[in-house]
Amino acid sequence: MKFKMAENSLFAILLRSRWWISFLIFALFCLASFALLPLQYAPFAAIGSIPFAAIGLIALKRQWSQPSQAKLQAEQARIANLSWKDFAAELEAKFVSQGYQVTRLNNSPADFKLEKAGHTTLVAAKRYKAATHGLEAIQALVTQQQAQGADKAMYVCLEELTTQAAKFARERGVEVGMPQM
Repeated sequence: MKFKMAENSLFAILLRSRWWISFLIFALFCLASFALLPLQYAPFAAIGSIPFAAIGLIALKRQWSQPSQAKLQAEQARIANLSWKDFAAELEAKFVSQGYQVTRLNNSPADFKLEKAGHTTLVAAKRYKAATHGLEAIQALVTQQQAQGADKAMYVCLEELTTQAAKFARERGVEVGMPQM
């Protein structure tokens, strides 16, 4: 039996938040325990804060090697200034470094066909700089995925999808966003 944490539970929210927030709650819980309870009972109440420290440690471990928000914004600005030719070359090199066999596709909704361990992924990336990403581009990618029998589809973009496109992509299992460069 596999247990899954509720998406909006306190601990799930803390896991997605900065690590120090959990430690702050831990410290405040301990401080309140010793300030409000008789001294002989305070340590037992403070034990209740241990899950917050554990969540803080897990979040710290996850966030330790993650780039800062400033670095992410700088990288996004750098990518936005690349020409399609340069961006496609970087993207292809990234996929090759991850062990994929990359085939460039012309005149189709997908720009790359990735193959690895018998699995095929179609990647649409040419519109990565577009201000809006609508339903038509995702539908075309999914149609091509079904026609070619690909296992996955990926839509690369810097901006958010429209609400309809995001819903359609979620329903069809299309991975959306910018791969880590």
